[in-house]
Amino acid sequence: MTYQQEQSRTMHKPMSKLKVIQRAIAISIGAILMAVGLEIFLVPNSVIDGGITGISIMLSHITTLPLGIFIFVLNLPFFFIGRKQIGKTFAISTLFGIIVLSIFTALFHPVPAFTENIFLATIFGGIVIGAGVGIVIRYGGALDGTEILAILFNKKLPFSVGEIIMIINVFILGVAGFVFSWDRSMYSIIAYVIATKTIDTVVKGFDESKSIWIITDKHKEVGDAILARLGRGVTYLKGEGAYTEDEKKVIFCIINRLEEAKLTAILEEIDDKAFLAVGDIAEVRGGNFKKKNIH
Repeated sequence: MTYQQEQSRTMHKPMSKLKVIQRAIAISIGAILMAVGLEIFLVPNSVIDGGITGISIMLSHITTLPLGIFIFVLNLPFFFIGRKQIGKTFAISTLFGIIVLSIFTALFHPVPAFTENIFLATIFGGIVIGAGVGIVIRYGGALDGTEILAILFNKKLPFSVGEIIMIINVFILGVAGFVFSWDRSMYSIIAYVIATKTIDTVVKGFDESKSIWIITDKHKEVGDAILARLGRGVTYLKGEGAYTEDEKKVIFCIINRLEEAKLTAILEEIDDKAFLAVGDIAEVRGGNFKKKNIH
């Protein structure tokens, strides 16, 4: 195989029209949800979000210019940065999401606040924004340039991307205390935390799956019990102990968090000395991991 043939195989293949439409609809829904959270819950109650959006809210408050203008203008440089750092598809998805977000913040601006109760506005605003951002992330885009900025800083600073995002947002939410008031700054922190947790839930899914790795001398009995009592398929992998050089069978399977206790009970019953490793999985696709009926 020539270099050109190998390169053509590894190049990114364009998405089908159906996939493009699905992604556009999902990103639009996510951006509209974020616009609702901002203009109908947080902004009317002088509560801000983190990142570039938070800076945009403060600049809009100071200058009285529409929020959508600042969201678009301040995020635009990150479109070009994102194209080089993360890829063309991500950059285009992000630009599309930011355009939709900017338009709908302008459309929703005249709509009165859903509630003037600051506590309720903070909670529900954070939830709605988190849900919107989470949907956009799941479909390969972003609605804020802070993550891209953190990726750039990560190459030059001894901090992880998550730590850099946290540092940036602590600074932004702290500045909100001078622009609005300190109680509004504290409410903004609450909204940001709620939004972050909601994003994690949406991205990872409500039915969080777990990967299971089991090493036991009774692999057949354990595998049959998992299949019969949990309705989960198992895969046997060949393994070898580095110290003992003994050949082992490693059991691999996917379960949900509600089945973990039952799996532990199965191991205690069949082989209480079995090695068990459990890991969180954000998403499971394809394969033969669907749950079977238990009779």
